Amino acid sequence: MGCFLKKFDNFLNRTFYRLGYMIACHFGYFIIVPIFLTAILATGFQNIRYEDDPEYLFSPTTGFARRERAIIEENFFLNFSSDFHPSRMTRLGRFARLIIMARDEGTILRTDVWEDIKKLDTLVQAVSLELDDRTLTFKDVCAIWDKKCYENTVLDLYDLMPEVEAKELNLTYPFMLNPKTFEPFLFSHYMGGVNVTDYNVMESAKALSIFYWLKNNNEREDNEAAMWEEQLLKAMEDLEFETITVARFVSHTLETELENNTNSVVPFFGVTITIMLLFSVGSVMMGDWVRTKPWLGFIGVVSAALSCCAAFGFLIYLGVEFIGINMAAPFLMLGIGIDDSFVMLAAWRRTKIQDSVPDRMAQTFADAAVSVTITSITDMISFFIGAITPFPCVQIFCLYTGTAVLTTYLWHITFFGGCMALSGYMEKGQRHGFTCQKIKAKSETVNENYCYRVFCTGGISEQDPHNPMDNKPHALMAFFRDYVARFLNIPAIKALVVMVFLIYLLVACWGCTMVKEGLERRRLSRDDSYSVDFYDREDKYFREFPYRIQVVITGDVNYSDPETQRGLMELHQQFENVSYIVGGPLYTESWITHWLSFLDRNMEYLGLNVTTEEDFIATLREIYLAGEANPYALDVTFNEDYTRIVASRFIIQTYQIKDANADKDMMEGLRKIASDSKFNVTVFNPFFIFFDQYVLVRTTSIQAISLAAAVMMVVSLIFIPNPLCSLWVAFSIVSIEIGVVGYMTLWNVNLDSISMINLIMCIGFSVDFSAHISYAYLAAKVDTPEERVRECLYALGLPILQGGLSTILGITALILAPSYIFITFFKTVFLVIFFGAMHGIFLLPVLLSLMGPGSCTKKKREVSPLSRNHAHPFYVHGNDLTPVDPRDPSGLKIPRPHSGLPALNGAVPDGPGSRVRPGTLVPHGASIKDDGHSLEKDLGLGTSGEESSESSLSKGVTSRRGGPDLVPGSGGRKSLPIMEVYSNNGYVSDDLEAEERRAQEMRAQERRLDRYGEWEDPRQSLPSHRPTSHGTGHLAGRRSNSSRPRSQDRSRPLDARERIERRGSSATRHGSRASQEPRGRYRDHH
Repeated sequence: MGCFLKKFDNFLNRTFYRLGYMIACHFGYFIIVPIFLTAILATGFQNIRYEDDPEYLFSPTTGFARRERAIIEENFFLNFSSDFHPSRMTRLGRFARLIIMARDEGTILRTDVWEDIKKLDTLVQAVSLELDDRTLTFKDVCAIWDKKCYENTVLDLYDLMPEVEAKELNLTYPFMLNPKTFEPFLFSHYMGGVNVTDYNVMESAKALSIFYWLKNNNEREDNEAAMWEEQLLKAMEDLEFETITVARFVSHTLETELENNTNSVVPFFGVTITIMLLFSVGSVMMGDWVRTKPWLGFIGVVSAALSCCAAFGFLIYLGVEFIGINMAAPFLMLGIGIDDSFVMLAAWRRTKIQDSVPDRMAQTFADAAVSVTITSITDMISFFIGAITPFPCVQIFCLYTGTAVLTTYLWHITFFGGCMALSGYMEKGQRHGFTCQKIKAKSETVNENYCYRVFCTGGISEQDPHNPMDNKPHALMAFFRDYVARFLNIPAIKALVVMVFLIYLLVACWGCTMVKEGLERRRLSRDDSYSVDFYDREDKYFREFPYRIQVVITGDVNYSDPETQRGLMELHQQFENVSYIVGGPLYTESWITHWLSFLDRNMEYLGLNVTTEEDFIATLREIYLAGEANPYALDVTFNEDYTRIVASRFIIQTYQIKDANADKDMMEGLRKIASDSKFNVTVFNPFFIFFDQYVLVRTTSIQAISLAAAVMMVVSLIFIPNPLCSLWVAFSIVSIEIGVVGYMTLWNVNLDSISMINLIMCIGFSVDFSAHISYAYLAAKVDTPEERVRECLYALGLPILQGGLSTILGITALILAPSYIFITFFKTVFLVIFFGAMHGIFLLPVLLSLMGPGSCTKKKREVSPLSRNHAHPFYVHGNDLTPVDPRDPSGLKIPRPHSGLPALNGAVPDGPGSRVRPGTLVPHGASIKDDGHSLEKDLGLGTSGEESSESSLSKGVTSRRGGPDLVPGSGGRKSLPIMEVYSNNGYVSDDLEAEERRAQEMRAQERRLDRYGEWEDPRQSLPSHRPTSHGTGHLAGRRSNSSRPRSQDRSRPLDARERIERRGSSATRHGSRASQEPRGRYRDHH
């Protein structure tokens, strides 16, 4: 398995290497073709099919309510044009609803209030529209019951209100008859915020709800009703009354609000693109104006925009509906796309500047394209897993976004790669990153003015390509290594980090226990919508008797059988005993209950015979269900010859449903009774379509998140073949997801279809941080956990920071939209990015250092034979300070090391000394190969391993501890620092901190020699072949040393040149003694 994974990784590297080389050679095609494809695919927008039906989008396709409604509609038909009754609806249809309150928020049981209510009703019924030379009013489009518009009978209180206000008439709650017309007043259906006395007399009421039902049996009626609703909303926009305020709602309000949600975020596209352009350009800027890539930062944003446009157009061509939530996808793609740009640029900067552009592009793709592939695959799989959930809004969004991730990846490999190759040719030509004019290196413009050196220099000098002035380290990456890592390696800080994590986890778990499930209708509207006031009033005043529930019995049932009748009565009792149901004849409409009661009272009197099923059905049809405007006639369905009742229903009333959780509990309780019954029972209300999401969102989220996490671990194991790494990836995913769910609940976000999208999406984002920081720690070629922490934070601290910032900045504009949908996107993505970054930068390094590899045992330090025998790369010869190359056999000779080990083949030529040639600088470690994993290799995040000003010179440094390597002694000799082993003490390094430490050690050595004398080796008798300024042999060296005043070094500080001269002289002197004097004793000068 491990062999296969390694071969697979090598195959990917070779493939991308060839692709990078090809792009560099033919970059024009890779730029033009993606632009051409985008232009073609973007034409799909002309066929866009916008879907805004909230019932379709936010209800699960596998929900029970869809099947329950199909059963009812198969057995019962509701004709809006003749026999409409709101309790028997299976679809909400077309309607307008008004909730009226007194302007002073007092009781509405006042005459002046009802004067304005009457005016409002008159105005509503007068609303008209012109259509095909016809003028349509409410009476033309209203739903019909008993050959007239279905009325709000409560409005007849207008005639009784003077008596009510004068306390001459008491209104009995919840039901009373109109003393003048004997029509029923069902106050529980119309009145909200009611206060009653002990005798059920209403003292006050805060709100009144009235409906205007419209017919929509066919498409023509539906269009007319929709246009009338629109006219009503326009008429009420500026309508004001003296004593009342009105909150309005129509059947298409939710669809309109979904469209308004989409439009609310469009103006922020410009702001987001501007922010991302500034961040992208600023992140790739450098003080070196040749290697800076501002135009590539701009191209990164353009590439993400083009790819997103192409993906959307492609899916629209395939006929996939477009929904408003999709408008969040471009914001996400900007963050993901720019992160990929950082990865590509980081790999480019790690290549050798001296190489050709095709070679650099090939190496860039070999290093970075695999990392970009990992992050793209994890994000893409996360979205495509979301596309198989039963929620259409989640399916459509994830399909669009997953495809956009795929095209973003392809466009960055091709279009952005081509632009990078073009930029590489500009860099090769020593051209300014902005103006494209040829400029000089900074080291060649020392004598130029300040502004010129700051804004018009860059690149490297052809005469001295490794000049330190042109190769400066990246300060932020060093900050993570030298400060953050050192801070985290303090035991007390480790304990503090673990304690903070435990507190974080406890609070998250507490938040998880308070999760609210389901997407409330209010949150589908903009915060500034007229519907928000309506929802607030409904939730506050009309939650006591909110829903009428249909209970339907189907199948082969003999209703004339007394045993069946007793079973049906028991079923009624079971439903009425549910805590969320209120029973009694005032609230339950049941034909079978009233029919059996009628028979008990009148069967003997009327001489009715109902012993057989045929007689039972005939008597029922002719006596009880006959007549017009009989609602019970709508509740019984017969077979074709009227010999069997094939379906019947009764209506029950819900009570005290305060929130979405109560909606779910009520629905599940009723369904359980239905499923346990011996009859074939179905319960339904039109709102059950929406309530199904409350039931399924938790299980669906857990299943999708678990599947995504498992797939992410498999992908991580394939690309990073280390089981321990996969374990830490799984740990981080679980921790981050628990944190997001818990804290989003505390941040007032429900677990609904919108947040489920984000939770699935966040799996991929959490992998980006956790997998790579774990792998960096495991792959570090150092011994102690503390050093591993330094190495992994040096490689990934800054990239994690930049990757997180790019994603957060990409979605920042969403928080400005007055919409719960887009604000939820911002909150959840912000949480996962923040928690992921904190896990990557602080928690995982600490936990890995405590429980990772090497935390319990200390690995014995080994030094390679090459380190023992091969000289340091830089030497300074004599007083002329000339650097020499130890690999060239034609130069001067220097003494061999103190150790008697033979030189490695190819490292130092055989003979008494190594010959060197002056005038050549050798990059540090150029001849040393490391077969292990290098932390400098990009790990797929941000600008992984990037040093914005570094060259290939600094990449050669494999150890950053700054201390000298130790060489094991031979023959009982104490181990010495490697600089003491070599005769040449004139070492010069490009690491300034290490050089300063070496200088301090050199001064300390000289002080020891002055105090104790010189250490002589009796086993070394080879003569020195290196000339000195005072002659040859150790005596000359001793005379020169003795004649020097003891206080010379302390009289004044030495400049750099004098220190180098002294090191060169000291190297020659000490090298001579080491070669000639006997070893193993001290000779004191005093």
